[in-house]
Amino acid sequence: MLQLLRKIAFPISLIYALVVHVRNFLFDAGIFSSKSYETPTICVGNLSVGGTGKTPMTEYLLRILNNRKTAVLSRGYKRKSKGFYLANDATTVMEFGDEPYQMQKKFPEVAVAVDADRRNGIEKLEKLVNPEVIVLDDAFQHRKVKPTFSILLTTHQNLYVDDWYLPTGSLRDAKKEAKRADLIIVTKCPQDIDDIERNAVEEKLGPLKHQQVLFANLAYHGYVSDGGEEKIPLNELKSGQVALVTGIASPAPLVSYLDGAGIDCKHFEFGDHHHFSESDIAQFKDYELILTTEKDFVRLKGRVDRLYFLEIAHSFSEKDESVLKNAIENLF
Repeated sequence: MLQLLRKIAFPISLIYALVVHVRNFLFDAGIFSSKSYETPTICVGNLSVGGTGKTPMTEYLLRILNNRKTAVLSRGYKRKSKGFYLANDATTVMEFGDEPYQMQKKFPEVAVAVDADRRNGIEKLEKLVNPEVIVLDDAFQHRKVKPTFSILLTTHQNLYVDDWYLPTGSLRDAKKEAKRADLIIVTKCPQDIDDIERNAVEEKLGPLKHQQVLFANLAYHGYVSDGGEEKIPLNELKSGQVALVTGIASPAPLVSYLDGAGIDCKHFEFGDHHHFSESDIAQFKDYELILTTEKDFVRLKGRVDRLYFLEIAHSFSEKDESVLKNAIENLF
């Protein structure tokens, strides 16, 4: 049914593609302006909607930048607040958005702010925080800002070169805009990806001379956490008594990982950034253990008992990790 609807929507995708190309032409021609800033800015983004691992990649960068005075600027998707908002100890997930709220809690030393107007957000951060560097989360398509360094993410399972425009596909920006990236990172790669496969993917992407292509896979921790001191090894979870609750764009890798670990879960799948209602929670609240993602955990915490999350992070080969770290350090 979904495939049929996507085929029916093909004419709409052509109109969408036209609008995207015209918009980019106006920026390229200088009719619409892009502004750069004195503070180094690192953009993390993609050409598609959701599911490439932008938040874990932003967190990876924050660990690299742990000796710098760093700020993060995000849109704060589906938040209840408006305009610029700099997180403080009283900030709630509803007014801030799940992903920036997650980062603010994990990295309290980092100034995390949200603003749909990226220019305004950067200027406010420069005035209020005066950071050494600003990481722009999910900002590749926001061309009003010209970042110092751009990282483009694409998944191994759905490379942007193989995708199509919304709503038939998942592209929200033109494939040719990949030329603006400094690094292209292929995420969610198989654990055993070899040089032959890497070379084949790189050839398909066709990077420009100034671009490097890196490869990352998802690394899952071997335990689930309640957000505090309690951690339960995965192999102690009792199959059939675990509810898996996801409100993310692409839960398939997580489901596959749990299946491989021999954990039989009842999967309750919701849309990305889903706001859980009481009727939603009633479906799974009576399970012995409720397992979710870190992003969903911050929206369900305090509303559900026996709630745990499985933390993930990007993992690189030693060579690719060195390339990424050197690229970031060369900004200073």
